[in-house]
Amino acid sequence: MSTWLLRRNAPIRRLNGPASKPRLPPAATRQQPCRTLSSSTYALHRDGDPRIRDLGREISDDFATVRDTYATPRYPIVLAHGLLGFSELQLTRYLPAVQYWYGIKDALAAQGATVLCASVPPSSSIEDRAAKLRDDIDASTRTTDGSRAEKVNIIAHSMGGLDARYMIRHLPPRTAEVASLVTVSTPHRGSHFADAVLDEDAADGPLYLPRLYGLLERAGLDTAAFAQLTRAYMTGTFNPATPDRDSVQYFSYGARCDEPPLLSPFRRSWQLIRDAEGANDGLVSVESSQWGAYRGTLVGVSHLDLINWSNRVRWTLREWMGMKRNFNAIAFYLDIADMLAKEGY
Repeated sequence: MSTWLLRRNAPIRRLNGPASKPRLPPAATRQQPCRTLSSSTYALHRDGDPRIRDLGREISDDFATVRDTYATPRYPIVLAHGLLGFSELQLTRYLPAVQYWYGIKDALAAQGATVLCASVPPSSSIEDRAAKLRDDIDASTRTTDGSRAEKVNIIAHSMGGLDARYMIRHLPPRTAEVASLVTVSTPHRGSHFADAVLDEDAADGPLYLPRLYGLLERAGLDTAAFAQLTRAYMTGTFNPATPDRDSVQYFSYGARCDEPPLLSPFRRSWQLIRDAEGANDGLVSVESSQWGAYRGTLVGVSHLDLINWSNRVRWTLREWMGMKRNFNAIAFYLDIADMLAKEGY
């Protein structure tokens, strides 16, 4: 991380807490159209014709480097991870812990933000993950006298945005209000890749995921999340039953990358999503990422680049070839915090 400096002693708060198990209510309410903010000039895309390929504002190198100054949000930031994610993973006591938000939470804290890192069940249902997210927020914002604490901002990557939307609508935190939700490459309308790996007509194919359910369950992982990421479930069940709250401001970003290399694990998913939904980051399409005030599409950025898990060997080789790096995840999340501060959050 030679491109930015951190104040290493900045406090980071961790989240803990047991989960309850609410369930998604019947799909009785039609999803409200995405709404914009009076202060936003960015393009929005409403639910509609799936053939529309609106990329909004294309962001090519706005976050290539870290600026000298960023404003600090008024309220704490909750980082909500995606599918198969974690806050921090200790594989062995002989190696340093692996962080989902690699370098990101430290950078935000170094700028003076209070950062809360949630840790929800990796592949459980949206309902269970949302319940744990609420418990984590409650545990970290509870006041000694039992009064309601200040508000929080949530920044969510991938499926974490669905957990947050469900929590905000159906399981609002008991100790703090949610001021804003920023989703980063969240499959708000599902993903065709989920459709493909769960397609019973392709049960004999190499991508059929249910064949691995037994192995995942023996490893202690739930499998409920996968079916909830299909386009049919998101558009037909989840979205109609989970409208936005008027008291919360919703922002979103999407990303698109070029076709991954031949040996990349995301090459096939990128191709499938491209053919069905258009531009995507390897796992989530730009179309599906748009929700609320759409801030724009990050160009040349993959799903893992978005959480600073970039292929550093690849970028080192490219830099040797004179290719300038166009995206720095640290700069991206510091800019989100700056945006929230300027919006009054």
